[in-house]
Amino acid sequence: MQVEAHPDEPLSHGQSFSASFELFGTPEAGELTLFTPLGSTAAAIRWTPDSATLESQGQTRMYSGLSPLIQNLFGTEVPVSALFGWLTGQDLSADGWQVNLTQFGQGKIIANRLSPLPQAQLRLILER
Repeated sequence: MQVEAHPDEPLSHGQSFSASFELFGTPEAGELTLFTPLGSTAAAIRWTPDSATLESQGQTRMYSGLSPLIQNLFGTEVPVSALFGWLTGQDLSADGWQVNLTQFGQGKIIANRLSPLPQAQLRLILER
């Protein structure tokens, strides 16, 4: 995930995040585990329709749902329902996002957030 600096905020910085992951569940309830390059757990995210938790560095933070957790973690919104479709090769639309599934057969997905700012790019490589 790469998020550009916000042009209206002069002190903002872009950020980039890269990790291996395991994902289980649905947009409504599930679990996402992010791993460091050495294979240890960097963070674990669990969500239900009513709440979401982020476990990282020995701390647990609670959120009112998955969207606020993702916004806090990555600095931008990610269309979770569309993302689950993209992971199965479905070309689902999401406001402000464009997905490129032309290399889905090779396990690659690229999604770009064009609006609202800041722009972001989500690149996924799937192992099958």
